[in-house]
Amino acid sequence: MGHQIGKREAPRRGSLQYWPRKRAKRIYPRVRNWKGEGILGFAGYKAGMTHIIAIDNRKGSPTKGEKISIPVTILETPPLILAGVRFYKETPEGYKSIGEIWAENLDKRVERKVKRGKNKHKWEDFKEFDKVKLIVHTQPPFKKTPEIFEIGYEGDVESLKEMLGKPIDVEQVFKPGEQVDVIAVTKGKGFQGVIKRFGVKLLSHKAEKKRRKAGSLGPWHPAKLSYTTPLPGQMGFHTRTEFNKWLLRIGEGEEVNPKGGFLNYGLIRTKYVMLAGSVPGSRKRLVIMRKAIRPNKLPNVPPEIVYISRECKQGN
Repeated sequence: MGHQIGKREAPRRGSLQYWPRKRAKRIYPRVRNWKGEGILGFAGYKAGMTHIIAIDNRKGSPTKGEKISIPVTILETPPLILAGVRFYKETPEGYKSIGEIWAENLDKRVERKVKRGKNKHKWEDFKEFDKVKLIVHTQPPFKKTPEIFEIGYEGDVESLKEMLGKPIDVEQVFKPGEQVDVIAVTKGKGFQGVIKRFGVKLLSHKAEKKRRKAGSLGPWHPAKLSYTTPLPGQMGFHTRTEFNKWLLRIGEGEEVNPKGGFLNYGLIRTKYVMLAGSVPGSRKRLVIMRKAIRPNKLPNVPPEIVYISRECKQGN
């Protein structure tokens, strides 16, 4: 018997967890799922990254009780303004909006962006509803146009009457030590080929015509391309969620500002949130944080921070 050549196989290229890989509809994300009690989310602007020295307090860690270096992301978190309350009714097709109530004295910049009728609805009009969401807008420290979006809410609706039109502080929503999910639009990288977009291996220099291609795109029959086939296209600027970021500290900007401010961002002049690890998106991009919907076993108490690096960072 002659030598039998084995079947050529390769792992599939590129995760199908994110599909289709197309541009986000807007530069800040839409969040569909919320979990918890009270105000369920907040938003901040990505300023940059640095590192801290902290005493490890994770259960079972081989460095527990020792000083360790932790890379952290700093988000500036100016107060959000509660601009309105939107009511939803559950239907066979999902939750449908049945109306909203807006604050009387809206910011002029927000008034232009919001299509609403004056005094169209009153609180008495919403006696039967299944869900409530808060319509908030940001107060950007570096640009004129605020972002308007919804955040989840679970609690007493009557208390929202007094809150309408007033600022919401980050410390009303989160506390140091808890875990948060971060949702943001990633950095845009434009139109890219299969080598960069999917990690396809370079072909031999003896291959026909091109080297930076996927090779065979499929069989003759069926005479169509599978959606799993690596192809060139948009890379980056996708809405992505990262789960269970450890919130290490909430404080004032003077504690973390480098000399001259963060690179391509500037000085933090309001409160900030410090998250362990990296966060999707570029500098100045809005990142929405929500209460973790599937938290892991990280401690609910933040580690003791003994040093915060305030040197100018050239990285992420």
